[in-house]
Amino acid sequence: MNAYEKVSAFLGHHGFPVGGIDINAVIDGLLYDMRKGLSEGTGEPCSMDGAQDMIPTWSLPPKETPKNTSVIVIDAGGTNFRSCLVSFDADGKPTISNMEKCAMPGIDRELSKKEFFDAIATNLEHLKNASTRIGFCFSYAMSITPDGDGEVIAFSKEIKASEVIGSRVGACLADALVEHGWNRPEKIVLLNDTTSALLAGATTATGGRSYSSYIGLILGTGLNSAYIESEKILKIANAAQDIPAQQIVVCESGKYDKLPRATFDVEFDRTTNTPNRYVMEKMCSGGYLGPVVLRAVKLAGRAGLFSKPVASAIELLTKAELKDIDQFLYTPYNTTTAYGSIMAKGTAEDYDTLYVLLDAFIDRSARLTAAIIAASVIKSGQGTRASQPVCILCEGTTFAKTHNLKQRLIGYLEDVLRRQRKLHFEIISMDNAITLGAAVAGLSR
Repeated sequence: MNAYEKVSAFLGHHGFPVGGIDINAVIDGLLYDMRKGLSEGTGEPCSMDGAQDMIPTWSLPPKETPKNTSVIVIDAGGTNFRSCLVSFDADGKPTISNMEKCAMPGIDRELSKKEFFDAIATNLEHLKNASTRIGFCFSYAMSITPDGDGEVIAFSKEIKASEVIGSRVGACLADALVEHGWNRPEKIVLLNDTTSALLAGATTATGGRSYSSYIGLILGTGLNSAYIESEKILKIANAAQDIPAQQIVVCESGKYDKLPRATFDVEFDRTTNTPNRYVMEKMCSGGYLGPVVLRAVKLAGRAGLFSKPVASAIELLTKAELKDIDQFLYTPYNTTTAYGSIMAKGTAEDYDTLYVLLDAFIDRSARLTAAIIAASVIKSGQGTRASQPVCILCEGTTFAKTHNLKQRLIGYLEDVLRRQRKLHFEIISMDNAITLGAAVAGLSR
């Protein structure tokens, strides 16, 4: 029996769009949700209210790169906590030093507010008083205040620190640092990793390059995007501060929820700390693809898609990550990988069936991520001139390393943006983008 026939029937039975999710339909839904978030804010999950936070940052990329100065940079990501010192010379060229990496606080157990910020202060001991300014890339949903601090809205990526929600991260960290013997920092600037990526992208407009706007996209453990909004943001229209005519907006794209979900998506969602939230993220990002796909593979085995030896071995698999999917797709016949060792018990048809099934999830991630980028380009109102495309800096290991994901994503964008809408874009990447973007932010506000 043809592997595509079996997998298509199985996926269709479980509510997974056979042949690929409609990217333009997702773009339309995202644009609706973005406008709702900008005008009214967020509402109840699984409703027609806005799901994306659409967070104003009150900032834009600076006109010039910092020079002759240093800044402490913190990158609190999905899994790792990184910290370093970034120094800019007289030409604005950055140098990174004193880099250290450790586990993100709150991964292993629930932390109180004091424990959370004490853990961060402890992680920064090697940088004590190295600069009066700190650029803090905090990769979780937060409301950015006009003075550059950030109030935590929610944690994703299974971080357990519920008492921190509602706190001002910069102010709390400054207090913790003083308790640990620091001089009180002059300024701690909070920003999201997507804003960091966007700011890093803006530094590449040199040597004759010209962009009409900038977008930051993160597809790693989690999923999010940021773009520059040029229209009036209604939900802050009555703010006491002067509202900039343009500003970077962090979408919190991973929270978008107006999507068809398959049986395995819904079942997995019930096991997480955030049921019915971060719906898009759980369908796309590296932190979730492994366990979602494992549920699908087990269901496929029970449905008779694999031979009995393979189906029995799959039932014994208790854990799978994105790397296990990747290892099979890159090297199907490597018997030392999680899925490869199981397939060695089966037939050629088993190999093809698993390959087609796993690949369907990677393709869905590429389509949904392409829709996020396309919606941000469209909402920016830029990219109409071929010589001044929108610069999209993409970061994250899921984007960079997942089998065939990047190539497909670019192909889908070529179709829905350039061919269908005559909108122009350029996807770029750079080393240490998040660190550089956070350093620029820490020195420019």
